[in-house]
Amino acid sequence: KDGRTITIETGVLAKQASGSAIVRMGGTVLLATVTSAAEGKEGADFLPLTVEYKEQFPAAGRFPGGFMKREMRPNDEEILVARLVDRILRPMFPSDYHAETQVIVQLLSYDGQTRPDSLAGLAASAAIAVSDIPFDGPISEVRVARIDGQFVINPTQDQMEQADIELMVGATMDSIAMVEGEMKFVSEEEMIEALKTAHEAIKDQVEAQKALAAEVPKAAVKRVYCHETNDEQLREEVKKATYDKAYAVAKMGLGKQERSEKFDEIIREFIEQNLPEEGMDKEERAQKVALAKLYYHDVERDAVRRLILDEGIRLDGRKTTEIRPIWCVVDALPAPHGSSVFTRGETQALGTVTLGTSLDANEVDGVSFKYKQNFYLHYNFPPYSTGETKPMRGVSRREIGHGNLAYRALKQVIPADCPYTVRIVSNVLESNGSSSMATVCAGTLALMDAGVPISAPVAGISCGLIQDDDGSFTTFIDIQGVEDFHGEMDFKVAGTKKGITAIQMDLKNDGLTMEIIKNALDITYDARCQILDQIMLPCIAEPRPEVSKYAPKMITMHIDPDKIREVIGKGGSVIQKIVAESGAKIDIDDDGTIHIASPDAESCATAKKCIDDIVFVPEVGQLYYGRVVRLMTFGAFVELAPGKDGLVHISKLADKRIEKVEDACKVGDMMWVKVTEIDEKGRVNLSHKDAMKEIRAKEAAGEIIK
Repeated sequence: KDGRTITIETGVLAKQASGSAIVRMGGTVLLATVTSAAEGKEGADFLPLTVEYKEQFPAAGRFPGGFMKREMRPNDEEILVARLVDRILRPMFPSDYHAETQVIVQLLSYDGQTRPDSLAGLAASAAIAVSDIPFDGPISEVRVARIDGQFVINPTQDQMEQADIELMVGATMDSIAMVEGEMKFVSEEEMIEALKTAHEAIKDQVEAQKALAAEVPKAAVKRVYCHETNDEQLREEVKKATYDKAYAVAKMGLGKQERSEKFDEIIREFIEQNLPEEGMDKEERAQKVALAKLYYHDVERDAVRRLILDEGIRLDGRKTTEIRPIWCVVDALPAPHGSSVFTRGETQALGTVTLGTSLDANEVDGVSFKYKQNFYLHYNFPPYSTGETKPMRGVSRREIGHGNLAYRALKQVIPADCPYTVRIVSNVLESNGSSSMATVCAGTLALMDAGVPISAPVAGISCGLIQDDDGSFTTFIDIQGVEDFHGEMDFKVAGTKKGITAIQMDLKNDGLTMEIIKNALDITYDARCQILDQIMLPCIAEPRPEVSKYAPKMITMHIDPDKIREVIGKGGSVIQKIVAESGAKIDIDDDGTIHIASPDAESCATAKKCIDDIVFVPEVGQLYYGRVVRLMTFGAFVELAPGKDGLVHISKLADKRIEKVEDACKVGDMMWVKVTEIDEKGRVNLSHKDAMKEIRAKEAAGEIIK
């Protein structure tokens, strides 16, 4: 509605896929395809869906950087976009559809302004809409940003730099199903307005997909499938024999491991009593055992949900508004520049902060994104955190997604003029719900422990949802893993007491009403204020006044950009000499900002003095204390800085007349001089006589001259 046009096309490219669509906006073009197997995956009781998002450099008329001139494995940005699309698509497929399904979204053209990630969800949904794959859509995703107080849908790259709210929102025609974004300390009411604006834009895109699908004959009749073989008699037997027992276990308020063991014991007992190995065909028994376990999963789910809905009691005995016990500590490790441990119930995160120079910044170079991060966060989720054994082969998509959420929550409080590059690493040591929000809390504590002057402490918390068949619902704070598994929603909100800094919402149903979203925002605000006031701030009230003794000492200085060449020298000879003599690291920005870092302050000071000497320009009227380096019959040359000297004429060496220069000074003497003139050729004229006259006047007035 701002004059820009989105075009959706199908039937020309990638026709052998189950469905394909091209989405255009400006000079940005995306191709989305969906392919789904004819039969369900054997043994699967879930949807084997994979979503890929891929950018290739020809889309922007560029070559890949690095040694390998080919696009390789997905980078972090591509994975994050794929996750955004996956999270809105997955709950929209029928729960009994188990065919292997793959959605691929490719960037074909990028104009430098129209962000492709805000069109990826639309393209994926359009491809499914024109296929015969069963899907409870269409859906779409948009980016909504607030710029100068006005909400803008799918802002340009330049506009996004001015935004104080930036959200990706996914929704159906009726309700919102996915949210993720960052913002600068906004209120819950402002968040609701942003979501409403995004949903209105999505409705238009859903209507457009319906109109397109109506023109495609294949999309008129969805495929017939049967991916589940059920035994209703066995289902009823399992429910009758196990429901009361499962409800009783759910109500015991046990810990994660003990509760899991007791739940497992119930179905083991049922199988032993009703499906004995003796007297049954081996293959038939295996099928029935698998079905019994599947049906028991539904029983366990129903028991957990009814306990919360009917009695307001949760698996660990808490009320719906109650946060698990929390303890935290800072300065947990001696050598890292900042460290903390944050433990909430059975979720625990170890946070560390490392301070470095601008040379340690994280440089990201992609097709539609190119930037330099002086603050970044990495999140690790080892298998022992959930008591499991798994191979550790690289960083998972989950780790990238959770780390990005925590990064977005904390980056709002990092000062823009922070001289350090700051890296947070969160190692999740235990996990039973919302380890990303524990990472936010641990990261805040570690930043303050490291002496990073954050503008305000940030806390994060998650909210769950159980919805009844009649539409009534219960929200509850600080969800555990099993509550996330059996519930409809995982709503994570991070922020300061002033406002929200990051948000993420994932659903297992087809969307939420604004009433539920507002309720979730309200209870998460109360919870994060409680965590800040009662737990985190008593642990460390404010950032430490000084950085760790192990952190590099840092000096930031500014020089005339025209002097950069002199500091670097031919082939880097000058700066290399300074680094060798001082032992400091030096990084120079194009605007003349110089960052000097070293383990000790003396090395920084030495390097700074060398640079000051190189860029030194004397000022007329200023006093300087210099060394006599050369005598001539007409005067003495005094060095003001290495390689920078000026002439004191014989008439300016003393208050009285002298016959020879040697009568006033000799080579090596130190003397005060005043710059009286810099001629058109850059020659500096000095006066010792005028300097001493000014110094005597200042000393008489009580000023100390150094």
